[in-house]
Order: sequence, then structure tokens, then C-alpha cells
Amino acid sequence: MLESNSGYFSAQQTVKTGTLAKSFMANVFLWMTVAMAVTAATAYWFAATPSLISSLVNFETGKMSILGWVVTLAPLGFVLLMSFGYQKLSPAILTLLFLAFSMLMGMSLSFVLLIYTAASVYKTFAITAGMFAIMSVTGYTTKTDLTKFGSIMMMGLVGIIIAMVVNVFLHSSTLEYIISIIGVLVFTGLTAYDVQKLKRIGTTEMDQVNLRKMSIMGALTLYLDFINLFLFLLRFLGDRR
Repeated sequence: MLESNSGYFSAQQTVKTGTLAKSFMANVFLWMTVAMAVTAATAYWFAATPSLISSLVNFETGKMSILGWVVTLAPLGFVLLMSFGYQKLSPAILTLLFLAFSMLMGMSLSFVLLIYTAASVYKTFAITAGMFAIMSVTGYTTKTDLTKFGSIMMMGLVGIIIAMVVNVFLHSSTLEYIISIIGVLVFTGLTAYDVQKLKRIGTTEMDQVNLRKMSIMGALTLYLDFINLFLFLLRFLGDRR
């Protein structure tokens, strides 16, 4: 009889943790979708408005303005602020920072719409969405622990950053091609790893404050995976104007 009760409570606990994970992941993907929509709308708005895009870059000289450099570099500052200020920031402030970050990313990515044809951007976005969806489902459903795999992907990410800095001075098209290939592989793998990691976080019971904050940070993580995968794929699939 005791064994029977133990099995019942174990099953109930499994159902409860599964429900928590689904609810948490639903919030994460919801906020990621909102951020993606803000980014896409902002990018289109700036690219389609000459006065706005010219405030970021001087087309006569080909150089970015001070505002252009701010828009380019500010997103990194936002990510660092959200990451290191997580404990002190309220859910509302964290949400506002995330939305402001997604808007800045849209301003920065508006250049993409000027460099590549609209058809190739839409095609690459659709392919990215498909790859992202497949890897998200894989990360959510797989029974394999992806922790070691994730560590390898993070090492690959560090390697990409170092290689990109080196290539700023070398201007090597071959190295750029290699970086793009590795970038696609790394962010494809990181998507599955991050989804599994977030699913595990979602199984732990949290108060409403931390639940809202973790949902935003989880959305930020997956947003960055998607955007970086999209940009690396665009180097292969994008048709320049």
C-alpha cells in the first residue's frame, strides 16, 4: 500500500513539474516573439525612412554617425546590464530594458535591409525560423543531457569572437567564410542546449517575481540565438543589392 501511494505521489509530482516547465517555456517564447516583432518593425521603419537611416550613417562618406555607433554598441551594454543587474532589477525594469534592447537591435539591423534584397532576407528568416523550431523541439524533448555539448558550443562561440576580432585586421574572405560556417553550427547547437537548460529551470518552483524575471532572461537568451543564427545564415543565403 505504501509503495502504491509513493508511485501515485511520484506521478503527481512529475505532472506538476511538467506543467511548470510548459508554462514557463510558453512565457519565454511569448516574450521572445514580442521582442522579435519589435525588432522587425523597428528595422523596417528605419530602413524605409530616409531621414531615420541617415541619422545613423552618412551615405556620402559611408561612415556611421555618433548615433550609429551608439546604436551598434548599446545592445551589448543592455545585455551586460540585464545579466549582471538581474538580482537588483525589478521585473518591470527588466522587461523595459528587454524591449528597449529589441528596439535598438531593430535600428542596428535596419542596415541588413539596405545591404540585402528583401526576398533573400525573408527567405533566410524563414529558413532560420525552421531550423530554430526544429532545434527547440529537439532540446525540449530529448532525454540526452546536453550540458557537455553546450560547453563545447560555448567554446566554439569564444573561438568565433576571437576569430572575428582577428579578421578585422586581416580582412580575409576565407576566414570570414569559415567563421560563418562555424557560427551557423554553434548557434544551431546552442538553441537546443539553451532550450533544455531553460526547461530544467522551469521545473523548479519560483515566486512570481523570479518567474517573470527568468522568463525575460530566457527570452533574451533564445532571441540572441535566433538573431545570430539568422545573421550567419544571411552571409550564405543573402543576395546583395
